[in-house]
Amino acid sequence: MSGAVSAEAPGSGFFEDREHCLPLRVYYEDTDAAGIVYYANYLRFAERGRSEFLRLAGIDQRPLFDSQDLAFAVRHASLDYRWPARLDDRLEVRSRLVRLGAASVEIAQRIVRDRQTLVTIMVKVACVALSDGKPKRLPAAVRTALEPFAQHATGESA
Repeated sequence: MSGAVSAEAPGSGFFEDREHCLPLRVYYEDTDAAGIVYYANYLRFAERGRSEFLRLAGIDQRPLFDSQDLAFAVRHASLDYRWPARLDDRLEVRSRLVRLGAASVEIAQRIVRDRQTLVTIMVKVACVALSDGKPKRLPAAVRTALEPFAQHATGESA
């Protein structure tokens, strides 16, 4: 953990209330032959949003990997595509922690353009041991960093 919770950091987005916002732009590499964002790239955008959410919440994932044999792994993801994004669009990845379990978290995400939700994503991320892939309880420091962002905390496991 990095210790301090930052409301804003260059390139990491910012928090509005308990929701993290990561601005991004659609580049040519993100699009398909029709000039719209290739559907799988929304998962990449969402991953960036979750990573920056953790960073701004004060969670440095590298020490979890290096010294605690822990990692976060997506256990489940569901996406609902409503509208396409196109080349050069300015988007926001909006991420909100909806459940904090014993060994997992659920995050609701939206890809937004000009206040219009293009894609909704629900992701369950489990804390696992790198050595064997088995679920592990969230470290106390991670839980403490995430609790202020949780809508309601539960003791359920992954």
